[in-house]
Amino acid sequence: MLFVIINGFPVRAQDDLMKELEKETKDDQIVDYESATFKDNRIINGHSVETPAGGVLQFIVSHRFGRVNGGIQQFFGLDNATVHLRLKYSPTDRLTIGGGRSSFENTYDGFLKYRLLWQSSGKRNMPISLTLFSDMAINTMKWDNTDRDNKFTSRLYYSYKALIARKFNDWLSLQLSPTLVHRNLVATQEDHNDVYAIGTGGRVKVTGSVTINAEYFYVPDGQIVSRNNGEDVQNALSLGVDIETGGHVFQLHLTNSRGMVPKIFVTETTGNWLDGDIHFGFNISRVFTLQQDHPHPKKWGW
Repeated sequence: MLFVIINGFPVRAQDDLMKELEKETKDDQIVDYESATFKDNRIINGHSVETPAGGVLQFIVSHRFGRVNGGIQQFFGLDNATVHLRLKYSPTDRLTIGGGRSSFENTYDGFLKYRLLWQSSGKRNMPISLTLFSDMAINTMKWDNTDRDNKFTSRLYYSYKALIARKFNDWLSLQLSPTLVHRNLVATQEDHNDVYAIGTGGRVKVTGSVTINAEYFYVPDGQIVSRNNGEDVQNALSLGVDIETGGHVFQLHLTNSRGMVPKIFVTETTGNWLDGDIHFGFNISRVFTLQQDHPHPKKWGW
């Protein structure tokens, strides 16, 4: 009896080892896609690599108030608000189609967003996420110069971005955003129609539902020469907090940019943080699930 008991231990140990090896083998055959690199589809002004789940419709209301250094006369900017309403839909987890309207310069915009690479481990090891973004905006304000031959195409602006991000751990994510903004109409011949910029952003997780975000868009000198409404163009810098509650995500932030369309916050930001030219703003989003059995989310990409 003692012989049987003693010899039974190696058998059980061997069985446990085989089960563990089988589990590891199965885990290696599974692609584990990273989730929640950022809490929302935007870091602050600029888009993040995130795309809503397939079959999801999202409605977003964004506000940017006037400059806080306006003083009590303008109630520290709260008397002057810019509103941007957006609607977006994702037929799959990788593709998002959306559009909106901003009260700033009466701008309409539409965009396409496709998640080409998805950070993952296991069977497929992908160290980063890569999302391609394209946007077209239309300025519908009345022409300032009616004596000029004003064409409809002069109202159009285009933006292109490659959003590259990595979630390093549960609390830290970083993103790099090479950006091109094409302006059909510019103020002077010295101003470039094509403006190249580089965006950086990140988020630090504070709790399960709260993150701190930062975002900066750098535009190399020499591309934008003319002043905007008498002020020099500045690089856009924004700081914010994301708060998630159920189907809502609240984004509260401070930024030196009043616009929320790439053409505006990349090429027309005039606020200077050191002078107190800061705008308080917020984004509120609501998610509606329209389709449960959407196509496999990660089928068309890597």
